[in-house]
Amino acid sequence: MKNKAFEVNFDGLVGPTHNYAGLSYGNIASMEHGLTVSNPKAAVFQGLDKMKLLLDMGLVQGVLPPHERPDMKTLRRLGFQGSDEQIISRAARESPFLLAACYSASSMWAANAATVSPSADTADGLVHFTPANLVSQFHRSIEADFTSALLRTIFNDEAAFAHHNPLPAAAPFSDEGAANQARLCTRHGGEGVELFVYGRQSFVRAEAGPRVFPARQTLEASSAIARLHRLDPAKTVFARQNPSAVDTGVFHNDVISVGNENVFFYHSEAFSDSESVINELRSAFRSLFKAELITIEVAPDQVSVSESVKTYLFNSQLVTLPEESMCLIAPVECSENRKTDRLLNEIVADPGNPIKHLHYVDTRQSMKNGGGPACLRLRVVLTEEEKSRGKQGVYLTDDLYQNLRAWADRFYRDRLHPDDLADPTLAEESRSALDALTQLLDLGSLYSFQRG
Repeated sequence: MKNKAFEVNFDGLVGPTHNYAGLSYGNIASMEHGLTVSNPKAAVFQGLDKMKLLLDMGLVQGVLPPHERPDMKTLRRLGFQGSDEQIISRAARESPFLLAACYSASSMWAANAATVSPSADTADGLVHFTPANLVSQFHRSIEADFTSALLRTIFNDEAAFAHHNPLPAAAPFSDEGAANQARLCTRHGGEGVELFVYGRQSFVRAEAGPRVFPARQTLEASSAIARLHRLDPAKTVFARQNPSAVDTGVFHNDVISVGNENVFFYHSEAFSDSESVINELRSAFRSLFKAELITIEVAPDQVSVSESVKTYLFNSQLVTLPEESMCLIAPVECSENRKTDRLLNEIVADPGNPIKHLHYVDTRQSMKNGGGPACLRLRVVLTEEEKSRGKQGVYLTDDLYQNLRAWADRFYRDRLHPDDLADPTLAEESRSALDALTQLLDLGSLYSFQRG
């Protein structure tokens, strides 16, 4: 049956060039840890262990491979010429920030890869994908083309999937993907209310925006995606970020709220007018399902916005287990903060919501670069039939987990400083790793270097 569906968390596999170059302006953790030493091997193991946790819970878990880095095509487009070794050497001398951008492993944060609407929500009954253009940050904007090709490779049946091109790569249509989207429903396979959160408007005079950091997502981008995905306006809600929250480091909405099925967990200062947003969500939910949305509000005296950003409290994954209770998968940093640890344990103990389980996970390597557990995954709701129509090698199994750990142990360094990006052997190591990975995931000649 069409409504027999489940949510798949497709996690971005941490790439072999994972480093801390401080590239993401407005992302506090990224800025604070810039130019420090990373551990790519520990990072990929941490990501894999989080994926295995979900698999062991009985959930369907997918894997998205890293992008090819360094992005030599972009460096050549920007005027660097010669062999790969010559280009890397010159870029390291003349523009180390640009070289770091082209080396960034930021595709690991798959929540920004695309916006996805399940077939139950779309007028044509197809699963719709729109890759994010990510134009607000240069190092991420170069991801759009490969993300588009990757999603078309995995979800490759036109009878089940509709793929859209990224929105125009211009500031008015700045799109950061599913990190600014949430979906609320009574069950994953049924209809849902889709929430789109934006930070600014481009084509009309709007209220004053953030004063310190830029608002990344635009209303124009969110509206275009809703139209492309053929969503019902009565089941679609648009909400504006609180500018002061953006200035505190809430660069994406998934840093300040998370929703899953009939539960919405959020900070009271998440939106410009949080009360109106919650009332609109409740009304849409009630109209569609004749049931009440369960909201869990966190007030500033419980946990401040700055503490939420530091611990990534709301960047926890909220998932529904096979026996239908919910589980919060939170960063271990939340267990180390008295306020957030107490709050999460109170939520789990509260009989008024279906969240009955709490797991703390170590994603410190990702957290230091500004991405928590929820940043690492793209949520895709699929029916069994839809799942069968795509590539099957990307779904995690016990054997694949072990093979990926062995693969990473073979190819990944355990120490990487941004200065090490000048070493051309890192590019060779990265290509060797990706070549072997496509065989593990059965994705064929996915990367340009594999095609000559």
